[in-house]
Amino acid sequence: MTIPSYRTLNSGHKIPSIALGVYQTPPHETAAVVFAALESGYRHIDCAQFYENEEEACRGIAKWIAKDPSRNKREHVFYTTKIFDPDHGYARTNKAIELSLERAKEIGYIDLLLLHSPQSDYERRHGSWMAFQEFVESGKVKSIGVSNYGIKHLKELLEYPDLKTKPAVNQLELHPWLTRNDLTAYTANQGLLVEAYTPLVRARKMDDPTLLKVAEDHNRTPAQILINWSLSKGFIPLPKTATVSRLASNFEAMQFQLSKKQVDTLDALNEGMHICWNPSTYPLDNERQA
Repeated sequence: MTIPSYRTLNSGHKIPSIALGVYQTPPHETAAVVFAALESGYRHIDCAQFYENEEEACRGIAKWIAKDPSRNKREHVFYTTKIFDPDHGYARTNKAIELSLERAKEIGYIDLLLLHSPQSDYERRHGSWMAFQEFVESGKVKSIGVSNYGIKHLKELLEYPDLKTKPAVNQLELHPWLTRNDLTAYTANQGLLVEAYTPLVRARKMDDPTLLKVAEDHNRTPAQILINWSLSKGFIPLPKTATVSRLASNFEAMQFQLSKKQVDTLDALNEGMHICWNPSTYPLDNERQA
């Protein structure tokens, strides 16, 4: 099976199968890293208001387009950003989206807008989604989705009485030591694509013997194996690096295919290990009252 370069969202838009994540990339370095990533072949940049480098990420995209506008087009790049928890609620989310669009003015629109986590309450999550839908209708945002949503949060959203636009994505921490099979299966069964952040486990497992054996079998780096594991599972991995020399190597993880047996072997490493936060367990209103 060949790994596809693009996947199709339930919104009808195409999304590149691998992204550069810019979390913790210093703002003064972000534009250059994004530009270098696009030069290396990436066509998908994952950002967020919380990262405090939206404007710089968009500047890197704009610089790449301006380098050769006859060949490099805005529609060739997929740009994602996210609205953080304090800006949940219809009015606050509206204002926050306008701010993200202002920071993205050099590239014109946002391809994918995510609610960064479910950590508020029903009223505010619902209000945020109503605002998200309106920006899709305006054309300023092409697709919308969520991040760090558990099954119960997805069920709540999908049952909104005024739901017009389904989420296209659920972005989650995923790697062989955190496979989250029930959540990823439910997400996929509802027609959402799964995006995998922290696919490299922040380099904490690069010396794992099982990982090293699979890497040796393919003559690839452990990082490439971890990225390919996500791709082989049907996820969209978001590896991050501020080291320009690693960009091409990470992107080349699409150029081979793990066997089912190797994927299963890596799956068996699962130990429920979260490197990051876990808002997918955040209680719903009735759970907090119980």
